[in-house]
Amino acid sequence: MKPSVVTSEPNGHHCDDCAVRGAAVCSSLDAAELREFEHLGRRVHFDSGETVFSEEDITTSFYNVLEGVMRLYKLLPDGRRQIVGFALPGDFLGMNLSGRHNFSADSIGVVKVCQFPKGPFGRFIEVRPQLLRRINELAVRELSQARDHMVLLGRRSADEKVATFLLGWRERLVALNGPSDMVALPMSRQDIADYLGLTIETVSRTFTKLERLGVIEIIHGGISMLDPARVEAMAAA
Repeated sequence: MKPSVVTSEPNGHHCDDCAVRGAAVCSSLDAAELREFEHLGRRVHFDSGETVFSEEDITTSFYNVLEGVMRLYKLLPDGRRQIVGFALPGDFLGMNLSGRHNFSADSIGVVKVCQFPKGPFGRFIEVRPQLLRRINELAVRELSQARDHMVLLGRRSADEKVATFLLGWRERLVALNGPSDMVALPMSRQDIADYLGLTIETVSRTFTKLERLGVIEIIHGGISMLDPARVEAMAAA
């Protein structure tokens, strides 16, 4: 992956113009707290393929995703990559118990984040229990997603894995953008394979099979879900 060469905006950006504030960690803050909070962070831009943070690096900052998609992954001892998730706008990254990042993150396409230094952010939340509760809610959601991913990597066929991935990704996009039959897939087929524990050839064959069956249509930048009920049935098999 490319090293991080980022551009940033100075402190003092306006949180009230943030499109994802309702879904983000700062949604629990009132107007006065939000004015103080916006001076803690800075908006940082990453170009496609740039590293946001690396596994085992000491945690110095937390990140709230504002725009774009990030891949989250671990490198196995033999050099293989296991993608553990994809971060979307509203996701909050970097909090952990060890003080070091337990996975790496890089950008898929252009990504914008709100970056908060660890020390000032920690002091800010100490006296704001509602913000701590919101962080806990996001942590519980992340844990649930991790458990679902463990099940997905278990004894499921390629068809079931791909169908489950498409449904879960579509659900996350709907929560952000509203209902749509079009499912944007900014990640590569290799990314999907590394997330599902499959080969890229298997993922490509499965997409082709689903299109041949009339379940999906492969379009530029994603798929159109022609028969959601059939996808749901395949995922539940």
